[in-house]
Amino acid sequence: MIEQLSANKSHGGVQGVYRHASTATGTDMTFSVFVPEHEPGATLPVLWYLSGLTCTHANVTEKGEYRAACAEHGVIFVAPDTSPRGAQVPDDEAYDFGQGAGFYLDATQDPWSAHFRMRSYIEQELPAVIGAEFPADLARQGITGHSMGGHGALTIGLRNPARFRSVSAFSPIVAPSQVPWGQKALAGYLGRDEAAWREYDAVALIEDGARLPEILVDTGTNDPFLEKELRPDLLATACAQAGIGLTQRLQPGYDHSYYFVSTFLGAHIAWHAERLKA
Repeated sequence: MIEQLSANKSHGGVQGVYRHASTATGTDMTFSVFVPEHEPGATLPVLWYLSGLTCTHANVTEKGEYRAACAEHGVIFVAPDTSPRGAQVPDDEAYDFGQGAGFYLDATQDPWSAHFRMRSYIEQELPAVIGAEFPADLARQGITGHSMGGHGALTIGLRNPARFRSVSAFSPIVAPSQVPWGQKALAGYLGRDEAAWREYDAVALIEDGARLPEILVDTGTNDPFLEKELRPDLLATACAQAGIGLTQRLQPGYDHSYYFVSTFLGAHIAWHAERLKA
């Protein structure tokens, strides 16, 4: 059962925010869903959007400017939170670890393992909720995300190629095992055995045999994290060696913000919609 926190008409459809008790995380979880106007009884394809560090569902919901494109193409847009939250959930003083920084993995280390199970939440629990509560065609799903959420979109897509017809990302952390953000998170949540990190690293997954037909990635040339944390060159090399069709665009002058994401999110939605046709 889900609780509706808000509902607003937009572009002919309904933008809602919802809360439910998650068994995966052991907490209440909040998410947003935009459902375009549609014929009674019809079902629509679903695009998942995973947000980045420090974000909640609200960042893209309020700043993403995606509803016109979703209404045009008839795509449901689902935006989960980035981690479990609450007084009972462990946290860290740093912005890049703990609440708001779930990295879309299932933690194995104390005290994080009790609640930080975002992989199970995104891959299993929330899709069942969306399928039960909304006019969603779960045979037609795509996934995208930004920064840490781009990491989540790539890794979840690579691990579940039969589920997702389309995978894209904005400014993704493509090889967390090789950059400071990822090394801190993976060691903290999963321990020091780097072999356990590979299933949460897009480049490592590709090296280990995971395949997708194609991937779309946009990153800004003025992104301050480009060379140290994002490393799009590593994804380009991995995809080239694996024969994965990568469209990777470096957008001149754009940074890491939602000014960048909102500029190109409509184009990503159109790209996904083309691949999610019945």
